[in-house]
Amino acid sequence: MLTPFLTLWLAGILLCLLQFVATLPWLAAVDSRFFASAVRRPRNWGIAFAGIAGAGLALALFLMIVQDRERLYLWGRLFASLLQIQLIADGFLLGIAVILWVWPRGGAVALAAFREGVRQPLFWLFIAATIALMGLSLFVPYFTFGDDFKMMKQLGFDMVMLGAVAFSVIAAGMSISDEIEGRTAITLMSKPVSRREFLLGKYVGILLAGLLMTALLGWALQWALYFKPFLEWMPDTSDPLKAQIEPALMGAVRGISPVGEAGSFLHGMTLWSTDTATILPGLVIGFCQVMVLLAIAAALATRLPMVVNLVTCLLLFFLGNLAPVLVEVSRRLQREHVGTHQGQTSATLDLVQFMARLFDTVLPALEYFNLGPAIVRDRPLPIVDYGWYVGSVVVYALLYTAIALLFGLILFEDRDLA
Repeated sequence: MLTPFLTLWLAGILLCLLQFVATLPWLAAVDSRFFASAVRRPRNWGIAFAGIAGAGLALALFLMIVQDRERLYLWGRLFASLLQIQLIADGFLLGIAVILWVWPRGGAVALAAFREGVRQPLFWLFIAATIALMGLSLFVPYFTFGDDFKMMKQLGFDMVMLGAVAFSVIAAGMSISDEIEGRTAITLMSKPVSRREFLLGKYVGILLAGLLMTALLGWALQWALYFKPFLEWMPDTSDPLKAQIEPALMGAVRGISPVGEAGSFLHGMTLWSTDTATILPGLVIGFCQVMVLLAIAAALATRLPMVVNLVTCLLLFFLGNLAPVLVEVSRRLQREHVGTHQGQTSATLDLVQFMARLFDTVLPALEYFNLGPAIVRDRPLPIVDYGWYVGSVVVYALLYTAIALLFGLILFEDRDLA
């Protein structure tokens, strides 16, 4: 029978082994030749397992020293958050490898665009600015009569989405427009890369950079939502969706987790996983909006310079959000003027209603991406219905993205690059 210390040590070894396995993909990406040669040597595997055993022992001793349950919850959250960052890196490396394997030439363009986007100071500037705004939102009073936490959560999702949208649109204008205007696209087209692969590869690469920004900002949003109740007392910080997810995850972990310090540490990791699952649908819906607006920006970048493209996308963003309101207002005014003899006013309202319906039909329906009704509510959303809604938003975003990119390919097909 295992003693409490051996149980802690075994748990520490398993957790450190998990971290080690999550580290391998991006270690291989840093220097693939050195990694391949190191893997072939059995001595290195022995050193690695000895290091894991030593790290597990250090973690076990640390848990025995801490002992306080609340502090162990916090350390479990911290460990899970670091593991999440590693899994994000692993997911991007695996995704890029799959793209290069399935789509070699377009994937090479996408990889170059992704590297160009991530290496730009603008990428990290948007991340730093958004995180700073999240930190500022921790201290701002919202005067919502008990819904400050929900308001901050909604603003946090909006900040993540707007940061990724702004970067993606600017990156599309700079990367696509500058290469076309600077005649560097001609050099790329002289190689076996078609115009379709060039435009779609650029789009995929910038989209991956926007997805990385969304993932990192979502990680920061989790910590902001965690610290908010500690900085200011709030009558209600509950999340109906979290209340539905947490019991299932806790029940699954409780059946396999040991008692004592290791159990409390795993409990903290489970709490972080619950927070991740809670905000994931909101991040997916926000990223769908990034996908749509980036497709429009990439299509317009084949003809318009970066500044004009940015202004056009900004105008489309506002019109896409205002179009349903304009339709409803025009209908209400039309009903109020029915039966009157003001011909000129009626004709004006008909024109306004026509333009509102045109905007609502042609422009992306950005009201579908609004998370306010899902967050600011007292009753929990049915998980299945919420999942269907998120899935329908994803399908709508994919369809509109395909239409916008098809329009961009048509514009780019007869564009003179010489």
